[in-house]
Amino acid sequence: MSERVKVFLDEEEIPKQWYNIQADLPHPLPPPLGKDGKPIGPDDLAPVFPMNLIEQEVSTERWIAIPEPVLEILALWRPSPLYRARRFEQALGTPAKIYYKHEGVSPPGSHKPNTSVAQAYYNKVFGIKRLTTETGAGQWGSALAFGCKLLGLECKVYMVRISFDQKPFRKFMMQTWGAECVASPSNHTKAGQAILEQMPDTPGSLGIAISEAIEDAVTSKDTRYSLGSVLNHVLMHQTVIGLEAKKQLEKIGVYPDVVVGCAGGGSNFAGLSFPFVCDKISGKDVKVVAVEPTACPTMTRAPYAYDTGDTAMMTPLLPMHSLGHTFVPPPIHAGGLRYHGMAPLVSHLLQEGLVEARGLHQLECYEAAVLWAHTEGFISAPETSHAIAATIREAKQAKEEGKEKTILMNWSGHGLMDLTGYEAYFAGKLKDYELPEEALQASMKSMEGFPKPPAL
Repeated sequence: MSERVKVFLDEEEIPKQWYNIQADLPHPLPPPLGKDGKPIGPDDLAPVFPMNLIEQEVSTERWIAIPEPVLEILALWRPSPLYRARRFEQALGTPAKIYYKHEGVSPPGSHKPNTSVAQAYYNKVFGIKRLTTETGAGQWGSALAFGCKLLGLECKVYMVRISFDQKPFRKFMMQTWGAECVASPSNHTKAGQAILEQMPDTPGSLGIAISEAIEDAVTSKDTRYSLGSVLNHVLMHQTVIGLEAKKQLEKIGVYPDVVVGCAGGGSNFAGLSFPFVCDKISGKDVKVVAVEPTACPTMTRAPYAYDTGDTAMMTPLLPMHSLGHTFVPPPIHAGGLRYHGMAPLVSHLLQEGLVEARGLHQLECYEAAVLWAHTEGFISAPETSHAIAATIREAKQAKEEGKEKTILMNWSGHGLMDLTGYEAYFAGKLKDYELPEEALQASMKSMEGFPKPPAL
């Protein structure tokens, strides 16, 4: 063993503060709006979120301290290891050096607990006893169930129906951690009942599940809603990933030329990339790539607009790349990448030209994930496979150019609960799907009449 495979940090090196990129944006993020088109204030969000998290959502302070009880739980799996993907590099025959942050070591198996633990903590100290949420593939629902159990809160999860059917073991994970998980749309809420009347056979969507979870939260005692991506405070909680990665790379004297992450709502991508985007804002030459499925092309084909975060329009209007809040995605296996909108902060950075977006087909992503399993050994979540496929493209480009680039990727979660997707891939049952233009245009009609974000 002449060359290092993993770079570790000591528990004492877990970041003690989250990084808030709002402090360093070249132009400020446009505010969320009410249905009247006017900016909303913290009090407007109070029925949905506790005020301590609302304060983080609107903060422009660069660093926000991580509470000691949160750090104690994060220490169960953090700092996560940084790997050098040597076998993968050899298989590709690339001169590029490929590093990946392994976020699959958390108890739920993904990056999601970085924020679920924090959100459960802030709700508990605010006096909340129960949290509701939605989940796509089940990574977020599992993570919130885990966080709530360790902090003594009740949890109810509305899981997108197609994933509820495709990924039953995620539901069993949530139940093991004491959460109630129901398929969405459900008969438990008025929003769900209305959707089922219109579309009884719908596969569901994250937008629908969010509507149900918010309705449950605002109509139940001592309950608030918790979101696993999209919002500013959620992305900020994830920056422990990138902050650790920077420390680990510094230990071996390396800085990335390219940073890659998959993006559905934007949390794991932001978690790895935002500390590096900060460097880019300061003049550092680093390429930052967000990857999404062609079946849900939020960043690559959807407009930058104001839209609601859910189907029933219970959330404020958010400035983001959006396919339209009525969008119902096709049932691809990357369930965590099927959201109709992209995080306002990620959307804003796209507008600023500080990050780039790529759209990839699922067969290319599964092929990449299988190569990863054959070389690095780890079985990747379908969402994570998008980052791997984009990394392959970057590595091949380095080979064509004859450049020794350094690529940093977020390996955001394992796929041990997603093996039915691999089974379908090996059986030749999966097909590539590119969202038809007519479907895109029809979905975007739901945003007609909404205000437009200001031009930069």
